Amino acid sequence: MSATAPLHHLSLIRLAFEIRHGRVSPVDAVQAMHDRIARHDGQLHAYATVDAAGALARAEQARAEIARGLCRGPLHGVPVAVKDLFDTADMPTEFGSRVMRGRRPAADATVVARLRAAGAILLGKLTLTEGAYADHHPDTVAPVNPWGAAHWTGTSSSGSGVAVAAGLIWGALGTDTGGSIRLPSACCGITGIKPTWGRVSRAGALALAPSLDHVGPMARSVADAVAMLGVIAGPDPLDPTAARDAVPDYAAEIARPVRGLAIGIDWRLLRARADDAVLASIDHVIDVMTGLGARMVDVRLPEIDPVLEGWAVQCAVEAAIVHRDDWATRPDDFGPRLAALIDRGHHHTAFELALAQDRRRTFTGAMEAVYDACDVLLVPGLPVAGPTLDYMAGLGEDPAAILAIGPFTAPFDVAGQPTVTVPCGISASGIPIGCQFAGPRFAEALVARAGHAFQTATDWHTRRPAGFA
Repeated sequence: MSATAPLHHLSLIRLAFEIRHGRVSPVDAVQAMHDRIARHDGQLHAYATVDAAGALARAEQARAEIARGLCRGPLHGVPVAVKDLFDTADMPTEFGSRVMRGRRPAADATVVARLRAAGAILLGKLTLTEGAYADHHPDTVAPVNPWGAAHWTGTSSSGSGVAVAAGLIWGALGTDTGGSIRLPSACCGITGIKPTWGRVSRAGALALAPSLDHVGPMARSVADAVAMLGVIAGPDPLDPTAARDAVPDYAAEIARPVRGLAIGIDWRLLRARADDAVLASIDHVIDVMTGLGARMVDVRLPEIDPVLEGWAVQCAVEAAIVHRDDWATRPDDFGPRLAALIDRGHHHTAFELALAQDRRRTFTGAMEAVYDACDVLLVPGLPVAGPTLDYMAGLGEDPAAILAIGPFTAPFDVAGQPTVTVPCGISASGIPIGCQFAGPRFAEALVARAGHAFQTATDWHTRRPAGFA
């Protein structure tokens, strides 16, 4: 694509290339995003905070550095945004919460510091559900799906999904505890990578449930997302749970062909949980991938209902621990959905938690064993194509909603395994449909290779919502 096209049409990696070679100014890139935010975000509500003056100052600095031959890293001069649970020393970090309103961290989260070190320009913070859980706080105006205002944006990285889909940023960071990178990616027609638990540091990221929380990139394509993942991944002395494994060269890995790749699919699970439109999109993915030389393998995943129920227990207990001080002194400042979660966490028994943890260990081992028969798995992003807000409201309260909407996402948080979500179809209402490629622990490069191959043969990831093209 030519750099003379509208700047927001450029991919993240193409924009970085054009900036690096002096054909696009970082200042123009920041201004282009400011203009689009001013034009569209009053309708979409993707941003919690925009640092216009700071971003322009950093863009001027980047322009001067690049002009004299200094390259800070692969994202030098590229504007990005992050979910408003990552600490930022120059902007508030409020967690979508009344409890944390006005909170000003003293230092950047590790992933924010790594983005800045790679030259990225942080444009602002993106709206999220309260505490990264299921609903936005009543004081927060929820982001609007640019593909259709009556449809769900996904949670909890709602602002990240909306901003990328509507061309209000080139790439964003989200977090995923039960599907919160993948659900917005599927609903908004973008690409999201949920890495292996521990692949990316959580230092300076406010937690929902620490043992389930994953940090990852959201962008328009796999190539863009791995460019960000390569920057933020890796060991971190500030997070002892961050893995010490070497980080692959993702850009090189995704370029490898998928001929001979064995893709596992559990039709029993899919037919029991997914609607017809979702199943049709999976058939389409199979046609594309087999056309590229991959082969399909029938597999059987371990039962998911026990671990979904256990997920609800662990999430509640860990959230109660995270919020214990504010819950003791300011319980009325929490919104109803997060308050209900915390309250449940205080009432679960040790027996219930131990049972959930035992089931988690068993399930994780069984999920790793699935890959003895295949290289990656293919599963939907959501069981329902383009769910409406009314549909979501009718699911009931937790854990019933988790069982209904998260059968293809939460199990991979429980097992800590990586997945990439890519758009692969469109619903009858014109809302994107997404699928996931999943793999064993630390196989981000492999699942990204599958997703990238699919995107080289299709154009779903290049489509834009009407009115925001």
